[in-house]
Amino acid sequence: MIHRSIGAVSHGILDYALAILLLAAPSVVGFAGVQAKWAYIFGGVLLVMAILTRYPLGIIKVVGLGIHGFVELLLAICLIAAPWYGNFARGVLSRNFYVMLGVLMLVLWFITDFRGVRDRVAAVRSDDPADGPKSAAP
Repeated sequence: MIHRSIGAVSHGILDYALAILLLAAPSVVGFAGVQAKWAYIFGGVLLVMAILTRYPLGIIKVVGLGIHGFVELLLAICLIAAPWYGNFARGVLSRNFYVMLGVLMLVLWFITDFRGVRDRVAAVRSDDPADGPKSAAP
């Protein structure tokens, strides 16, 4: 079983960081043309999803965390495949950037608790003697 160790707040911070990375990549790394276009599209989608998601760092909070996770999974797969369907797979820098960012997003998706189980309060079993004796069924 996969350990879902990242909660909503940590995931939100990483979402905003990845969106900024994607939006800044064309000017920082020197992408042009189709590579830059896809970076802006992916960064914009990720930023809009982060803003619209119902989690502590969401601003408008209309999209559930489960739907956010599903869209993010699709986005990660599209990032990995982008160099081939965007016809820039021969550019080693851009291909490696998109594939590695997609793999990073997949890892983030796998270790995020999208169901909110981490944030739920566990049922507390009382062993207090004042609650009465705990006996087996008669």
